[in-house]
Amino acid sequence: MPHALRRLTLAACANLAWLLPFAPVAAAPAAPHSEAVPTVHGLALYDAPELPADFSHFPHVNPEAPSGGTLTQAAVGGSFDSTNPFIIRGTPAAGLFEIYDTLVEGNPGEPFSVYGLLAEGMRLDPERTWIEFDLRPEARFHDGEPVTAHDVVYSFELLTEQGNPFYGAYYADVESVTALDERTVRFDFAEVHSRELPLIVGQLPVLPRHYWEARDFTAPTLAAHPGSGPYRIAEVDPGRRIVYERDPDYWGRDLAVKRGRHNIDRLVYDYYRDRDIAWEAFKAGVLDYRIDARAATWAIGYDFPAYRDGLVRRLAVPDGQPARMQAFVFNLRRDKFADPRVREALSLTFDFPWLNANLFYDAYRRTESYFQNSEMAASGLPEGDELALLEPWRDQLPERLFQEPVPHEHPLELRERLRLALDLLREAGYEVQGDRLVHGETGQPLTVEVLLFDTGMERVTQPMLRNMARLGIQGSIRIVDINQYLNRLRRFDFDMTVGQFPQSNNPGNEQRDFWTSAAAEVPQSRNLMGLADPVVDDLVDRLIRADSREALNVTARALDRVLLWRFPMIPHYHSGETRIAIWDKFAWPEPFPEYGMDLAAWWVDAEREAEINQRLRRR
Repeated sequence: MPHALRRLTLAACANLAWLLPFAPVAAAPAAPHSEAVPTVHGLALYDAPELPADFSHFPHVNPEAPSGGTLTQAAVGGSFDSTNPFIIRGTPAAGLFEIYDTLVEGNPGEPFSVYGLLAEGMRLDPERTWIEFDLRPEARFHDGEPVTAHDVVYSFELLTEQGNPFYGAYYADVESVTALDERTVRFDFAEVHSRELPLIVGQLPVLPRHYWEARDFTAPTLAAHPGSGPYRIAEVDPGRRIVYERDPDYWGRDLAVKRGRHNIDRLVYDYYRDRDIAWEAFKAGVLDYRIDARAATWAIGYDFPAYRDGLVRRLAVPDGQPARMQAFVFNLRRDKFADPRVREALSLTFDFPWLNANLFYDAYRRTESYFQNSEMAASGLPEGDELALLEPWRDQLPERLFQEPVPHEHPLELRERLRLALDLLREAGYEVQGDRLVHGETGQPLTVEVLLFDTGMERVTQPMLRNMARLGIQGSIRIVDINQYLNRLRRFDFDMTVGQFPQSNNPGNEQRDFWTSAAAEVPQSRNLMGLADPVVDDLVDRLIRADSREALNVTARALDRVLLWRFPMIPHYHSGETRIAIWDKFAWPEPFPEYGMDLAAWWVDAEREAEINQRLRRR
């Protein structure tokens, strides 16, 4: 599941989740290369990649883009204590993936095609049971050491055995990794028939064996580790900032997948405890770039001198991927959330129409699917091939799943929703005693604490808790700093929290980390809710093995439908676009690529930057 902007996300955000134990392989003695299989420059999930072997640059970039300048953005969360983004321990700094290269690079203009980066060529078994990568002889780490096949094998073992458990789950179907010689590495796969697997092993970050083998990989550290990517760490100042500088000797700067990209000399992440303070820093010109996630700010907040004078501009970039699922997540490990009727009832207290009208300026739409805005979203009643997938599990699924449309057409009036919620709670054994809702057998009141690290979500949470209070449910909010928040998630010490579950147009192995039983008790997995459901496990396996676009769509619809009827979370809302505000010193090629904006293709316009600086000095 490649995401074009993954390297530009804040690694210190709360939904930092990766993970699942694994036990693979060491390098084996050299074996002959598979010369009967042709070497290719790129791979696609279902068809051939769009770009020919001799392409000179991605279509969406300006190959003559100038270099220079700085891009400063905010990292909201307080601080960081590690420059190792691959482990469970510690809070990693933002932007760390900028320093690492992978075997292949995705094209943001295609739904899932990859082209050689560290690898100059690749050979894929026609049955997709193995793949070989030939490394470029010129590939170098920042300290000048060559990138070899042994580094690839070492990286795979290190990440899957000692790293964040996400890597074990993501690469679980890799049976062995072998360095055939200094420049050729081979991955052999289990017979699971995953079309995606040969492409996603190419996304493996390659770490320098000579650097890490003498160090404790599992311990947080603030060292400036070497990678082989276009940027390297220039400044580490916990609590204040981390800075990356463009490597003037970057080995891959003239490759077709890199030409016209990574043009900005310095990438700066300034740390702020509160997004409101970061917003003031942006208005003052301290920050250059922000993704505006607050509808009210976007609607009425841009009435300040720099914006009125044309120094700041706004962009609304359409999303090319399914809408991200953001939601209040139930901790299903807690007995009070074991009954799906309770979870459904609590879901009915989330009054999206009121929020949209009173807080969001009608800027959002309710998220009603785990694959929103795609052909993978379930609708209506199950039928055809989707019904055939679900029928063997009928005894383990609610009968309503087969008789009613997917459960997002609840009455719009809050009074009706609360009446339905109270009926469900009574069916689940609760009764109202005085002003409290208590369980009739245990006498325990139903209480809900929502764990947050961002005060911005408080205004979304409070109206829901007020509605719960009308049912006699005692609700509260606990706001903690980012480090305490992550530690509590790792211990599963929460009732509810906010989770995010991004999807691509080609969901695959990452779904194991989101939904399956194997990830349910793994600290820091994205299965925050602790979902352990054999139906879901089966559908995830089938999704990974889908051998056609239609099979993937049908299986995703079935998975979507089951998840919706399990009520493991309360879906929020989405806009269908990414709202960006910038100081107007940047330039980029247009149009943006179809499947995600590529910030790496931007550059600083020196003339506009000088004009902005001059006008700011006059104030």
